[in-house]
Order: sequence, then structure tokens, then C-alpha cells
Amino acid sequence: MSQPDRNNKVFQPLRIAVLTVSDSRTRDNDTSGDVLQASLEAAGHILADRNLLPDDIYQLRAVVSAWIAREDVNVILVTGGTGLTGRDHTPEALQPLLDREIPGFGELFRHYSLEDIGPATIQSRALAGLANATLVFALPGSTGACRTAWERILASQLDARTVPCNFVSLLPRLRE
Repeated sequence: MSQPDRNNKVFQPLRIAVLTVSDSRTRDNDTSGDVLQASLEAAGHILADRNLLPDDIYQLRAVVSAWIAREDVNVILVTGGTGLTGRDHTPEALQPLLDREIPGFGELFRHYSLEDIGPATIQSRALAGLANATLVFALPGSTGACRTAWERILASQLDARTVPCNFVSLLPRLRE
């Protein structure tokens, strides 16, 4: 049983799905997916599902759509396909599925990434949004970027004990 912290808030484990989008990685060398899975589990969340797909807009939409439709998935983390090359389709695949975008996520991610990779952060099209009361986050494919997103943004925003506000406290109200 989770214990309340000093603000009388209790940790609420979320069910999180992880999708790696890559034409070159396999499950054996998917370090970005591994970092996200290890991080969410270490925080006390539950891995709802995990998959790895080539960078194909329609396969990506199919898997994410299925997860969005599931009642037991609260959050979807997609890593890869957010760059600028002809094979990077994650934003184009996800945006039509979103009911509402969360523009501050991409802005904040690039702000923190600036400390790590300098102006190259401008090449990231990281984004977030809501779809059927499910939080969807698109992260760059690098392991460092996934670690930055988790440690600097997601860990606290996916924790009900974070004050003054967090995404967990919004989940019951997303269907209003």
C-alpha cells in the first residue's frame, strides 16, 4: 500500500505503454525502450504493454490507436521518429489521433535538452497530447533524450504527489 507524503498525497501507479519506433533497433538493443520501462517501473508504475515497430505511419497509428482505446492504458510513451528526416513520421502519425495537444511538453523538453545537446535540440519534434483521456508523449529515439524526458518532466508529472499540480490529478476529469 502506498504511503502519503507530507502533502497527504498518495502515489497512484499508472499503466503505461511504451512503443519504440525504429528501422534499425530490435528488442535486444532497444536501449531507449529499456530506459523508459526501467524508469517507469522503478517509479512504481505498471508496464501495460511494450512494442517495437519500423517507422511506418500506419503501423504506428494502429498500435497507438489500439492502446488509446484500451481502458487499462493511462499513458503512452512513444520513442523515436521525431526528427526531421524522411523516415521520421511520429508527429504526423500521432497528431490526427489527439483530441488536444499539450504544447508545453515539447517546449519544456527542448529547454532541458538544450543543456545536454545545445542548439541541436531544435531538431526534435517532441510532442504530447490527450486522446480518449489517455496521455500520449512522443520522445526522440536517443536513450539520453528518453532519460531527460523521464527525469526532468515525466517522473514528476506522472506522480500524484507532485504539487502544485500533475497529470495524475487531471485523469479523472479528462472525460468531462
